[in-house]
Amino acid sequence: MRALSELTEREVVALAIANEEEDSRIYQSFADRLRVDFPASAGLFDDMAEEERQHRNSLYDLYRERFGEHLPPIRREDVRGFLKRRTVWWSPNLDLDRMRREAEVMELQAANFYDKAALQAGDVSVRELFVRLAEVERGHERKATELTEAHVTPSTDAAEKDAAHRLFVLQYVQPGLAGLIDGSVSTLAPLFAAAFATHSNWETFLVGLAASIGAGISMGFTEALSDDGQITGRGSPLLRGIVCGLMTAVGGLGHTLPYLVPDSWPNAFAIATTVAAIVVAVELVVISWIRTRYMDTPFLRAGFQVILGGVLVLIAGILIGSA
Repeated sequence: MRALSELTEREVVALAIANEEEDSRIYQSFADRLRVDFPASAGLFDDMAEEERQHRNSLYDLYRERFGEHLPPIRREDVRGFLKRRTVWWSPNLDLDRMRREAEVMELQAANFYDKAALQAGDVSVRELFVRLAEVERGHERKATELTEAHVTPSTDAAEKDAAHRLFVLQYVQPGLAGLIDGSVSTLAPLFAAAFATHSNWETFLVGLAASIGAGISMGFTEALSDDGQITGRGSPLLRGIVCGLMTAVGGLGHTLPYLVPDSWPNAFAIATTVAAIVVAVELVVISWIRTRYMDTPFLRAGFQVILGGVLVLIAGILIGSA
């Protein structure tokens, strides 16, 4: 993947065309879902979809004038720093509030993209178009907020709190949850493999400690280097990396610490392993709750997905260690 600053002007314009095309389809799907119950809001999303299509046409006219007919097949998924659009329009529980929240995030990211693209555009006409589109996208963000006043909350103050909550999720909850899942699940296999291979609490603790710290460092660097946050609004990459790394280490250390039970104690291995298993169960339930609370995932589905993965990794570790 390349950063936006590494793209040529031709590739940046082609990327903008692809972005506008995809966003217009998303808004149109929102309008179609709202048409029966909220016709006024559906009309607003119709207008936003049409305006995105007009942006796409303006960009394509400029592209053909400057670079010809052929568009390089570049997408936002090919550029570091972009968040892939979530397929929320498939959700059976999609409501007006979720559409509004998604639209605000989409328009914020689009405006940030055009701001960055304008700074590196060499051609004056391209730069002016990007600047104008950035202002239009911010206007869309305000339009999306108007849905709050009409249908969701009684004042714009509530919308601002909602926006702050979304930024909190993007900047802290998502990287923290990714780290907690990785630390809680990925360290199970080496920890329990060491436990059942050695039946030594101290040696098992050292393996778990190494796995937890190593996973924390790895996940921290991965998160920090994956997105600079300038377009997506996800905040400081350093801060996200620290959050992700710490939560990864915490996830692994939770079921590692019980193996500090001294080997000299009666039934020390059985005690440590039982406590570690209980900690693992608590960790998986906490992860499921966080996904339900912040990611709009039904608790039973989140629990099944996380617990199934954790149990499979745990079994693998036990079988390997007992071999």
